[in-house]
Amino acid sequence: MLSGAFGAQRAAVRADGNRPVNASATVAGDISAHNSPALVRNPRDGDQLAVANRIDEPDYSCALQVSSDGGVSWRQVTIPIPSGAGRKCYAPDVAYGADGTLYLVFVTLRGEGNVPGAAWLVQSSDNGDTLSAPARVLGPLAFQVRLVADPRVARRLHLTWLQAQEVGPFRFARTGNPIMSARSDDGGIGWSPPARVSGGARERVVAGAPAIGDGALYVLYLDLGEDRLDYEGGHEGRGGPPHPGPWQLVLSRSGDGGDSWQERVVDERLVPVERFVVFTPPYPSIAAAGARVYASFHDGRLGDADVWLWASEDRGATFAAPARVNDTPRRDGTHQSLPRIALAPGGRIDVAYYDRRGDPSGTRAEVSLQSSFDGGQTFSDRIAVSDRAFDTGIGFGAERGMPELGSRLGLASTDTAALAVWTDTRAGTRASHKQDIASGLVTFSVPPRLGGPAEHALRVGGIGAAAAGVLLLLRRRPRRTVAPPR
Repeated sequence: MLSGAFGAQRAAVRADGNRPVNASATVAGDISAHNSPALVRNPRDGDQLAVANRIDEPDYSCALQVSSDGGVSWRQVTIPIPSGAGRKCYAPDVAYGADGTLYLVFVTLRGEGNVPGAAWLVQSSDNGDTLSAPARVLGPLAFQVRLVADPRVARRLHLTWLQAQEVGPFRFARTGNPIMSARSDDGGIGWSPPARVSGGARERVVAGAPAIGDGALYVLYLDLGEDRLDYEGGHEGRGGPPHPGPWQLVLSRSGDGGDSWQERVVDERLVPVERFVVFTPPYPSIAAAGARVYASFHDGRLGDADVWLWASEDRGATFAAPARVNDTPRRDGTHQSLPRIALAPGGRIDVAYYDRRGDPSGTRAEVSLQSSFDGGQTFSDRIAVSDRAFDTGIGFGAERGMPELGSRLGLASTDTAALAVWTDTRAGTRASHKQDIASGLVTFSVPPRLGGPAEHALRVGGIGAAAAGVLLLLRRRPRRTVAPPR
């Protein structure tokens, strides 16, 4: 079980340094399955953080936790559910506005199929001490709702979502369901007419991930191509070999606040590595700053699952050949997946991901972090952020051979630290399905700058973990050239 008591010093490596985020992590009798965390930091107060995550068992639900001390401690916030709207909230996302307002979006579920009946937005001006009444922002069958706030314009918000027409068990019953977007300039009171983000010819798109950089709005998403196995639920929710592929990784960009969109294929031959339930897909990750745009996802082009990063220096117009992030031997048969990118103000790129390099059977994972100081061309040696491995076979769907570890990790970076949050199963069993949200911190002893010194000392530990210091060096390896997939 994750420890619940921590010191106040921000020091070095401890074997028990990981911190629980959800309160039930330290309660043995609570077998809730918390997963898919989103982590955000208040731009007006760096000590204020928020994590939102979904809960798959014993009932579909969601959670919001906030911190006012940089993640040393967390407080669960009660989310107001609209009267008569159906079941509890599900699949939340969270953002801080440029003025420090905290926003949370979630869907309520309806019917025996537990499909989205509506999407709702709540906000807080006091970091979760009080929340507004929920305001309805989207109607039925809005899946994969994501929220991003403009970092330069207070009260400007963007929603993205997949608008379905008809659904069945584990499947979208029709193709052509688009990814959409809408903008609010008044903190969610009013919204622009929805605009289509994904191209009209794309029949099977999922997992839109939004980001804002240099005033432009980006949405990175997956085009599943001919993958009926996942999109149309041909697997009936059961595990087995993945679709033989390929998928595409696609970036859409809007320079006018989301009114119009232009798209670019980032990679046209992604190789799927596992099956998934189309309602809760694995999300690619995107980050943008100035003209630089970074995209990351996993695929099996080398015969096993690896994490890749694509970099653009011209606002997504072109992308360099992808760089392999994980430093495992090529084609070693191990599984690295579900990366999350965060950018430090000085230009460092951090990537956190699930890493099964330590278990040849592929069932036990850790969380690793690697960093780039040269715009994504090369990456540092891997740092283990989780202090122990955990069983990826624990979770909702395990009895069908498709355990749900979640759709994403959370990561937030400053010039001196990177904080990761993830789905952790160390307190669960394959019978209980218990999952919790854990956190871990990597601290950089010298704030690095893009193109700066070749070596940077760092240290690893839970937030506020008290221990003797152990310094590790980030060594830049020789530049690697990764050929585009064939």
